[in-house]
Amino acid sequence: MASTLAYRMRPQSFDDIIAQEHIVGENALFRQFVLKKHPMSVILYGPPGSGKTTLAMALANELNIPYRLFNASTGNKQEMNMIIEEAKLSGDLFVIIDEVHRLNKDKQDHLLPYIENGTLIIAGCTTANPNHSINPAIRSRCQLIEVKGLSVSDIEDGIRKAMQSEKGLNNEYTIDDEAILSIAKLASGDIRYAYNCLEIAVLMSTSSHISIETVNNCVFKANAQFDKDEDQYYDTLSGLQKSIRGSDPNGAMYYLAKLIDARDLESLERRVITTAYEDIGLANPEACARSVLAFQAAKVIGFPEARIPIASAILDLCLSPKSKSSEIAIDAALQSVHSSPFKAPSYLRLTPVGLHEDEKYDYSRPELWEYIDYLPREIKGTRFYNPWLTSPYEKGLAENYQRLLKHGRTHDIKQLNHMKRTTKS
Repeated sequence: MASTLAYRMRPQSFDDIIAQEHIVGENALFRQFVLKKHPMSVILYGPPGSGKTTLAMALANELNIPYRLFNASTGNKQEMNMIIEEAKLSGDLFVIIDEVHRLNKDKQDHLLPYIENGTLIIAGCTTANPNHSINPAIRSRCQLIEVKGLSVSDIEDGIRKAMQSEKGLNNEYTIDDEAILSIAKLASGDIRYAYNCLEIAVLMSTSSHISIETVNNCVFKANAQFDKDEDQYYDTLSGLQKSIRGSDPNGAMYYLAKLIDARDLESLERRVITTAYEDIGLANPEACARSVLAFQAAKVIGFPEARIPIASAILDLCLSPKSKSSEIAIDAALQSVHSSPFKAPSYLRLTPVGLHEDEKYDYSRPELWEYIDYLPREIKGTRFYNPWLTSPYEKGLAENYQRLLKHGRTHDIKQLNHMKRTTKS
């Protein structure tokens, strides 16, 4: 069976690699590894199809040392032990660990001493941020190197190279510039995806020429570039939240469209409702409530129709006034509690001890309640809540807040009770 175009076009040396000059360019780290014959263990992280495994293989080829592939998702400890024993015997073995972020703690701990003493030189490859997904003990023994996603022009260069290369299409086909650009945009930085699209276009072509019509007739779907376990998925969720916060309905719809393709309703619900209460909050509490109802409806009807109530809720949040006053207030209170916690005043305790009746909180006197100071005496007068005057609703709350602040509060319940009784009489 013939190998795929993407496989045949995989670079074997640094000079064949597209872009990544910060890794394989003149005086870059990988070049120095080869020049000084002193490789070190690395973690290569970046988006799918950016060339992480290819870079690792090219490094092994340039160093002229054998390498072994180990997949952290499917490889077992027995396979790992065989690689370690081979490394002990040969004294010179490079191990490429795909999906290294999926390496469980047991396997990571098993590898540590061999990485430490240099028995193994590893190149871990991952789409996840290693600062979040890799054991710190492994990280400290490896150089972290970001592999950048390829640009549209980089992908175009790769397609042209594939058209001409003997390992590729060997000039047996021609292609329109418009068709190249279309495939490059669909690939979203993934050269492997671009080669697969090109290969399908060749199969679908009725002649030796690939036109934009040929590409369009293949009905390619743009490469979403993430799954639910990858950083780019969470970057997209972050893009959605920031679009809502920045009142950009078009940006929000774009990121929502990407997330709908991932079909993770639970994560989407959690992020949108959090955003509603975090960024809209008291500026429009009804919009927050409508968001909860929208996701209840979405779960009842399911995809693809679920997109409609979700989109409605997100547009509502985008174009609503914003207020972070609730989040800021509770965070300020938490900081105060964490730095200097104080007990509640004695008159607020559930069963106050040692107080006379006129020193206690009076459940039958509601007219007194807004004159009582509920903060501990040590932080009397502290204001955690500061209104955002971005909507009529919170302006109304702020007016009442100012009225309360103006007449003040007291810890002297006995005096308050006496003054109010005197006034009342």
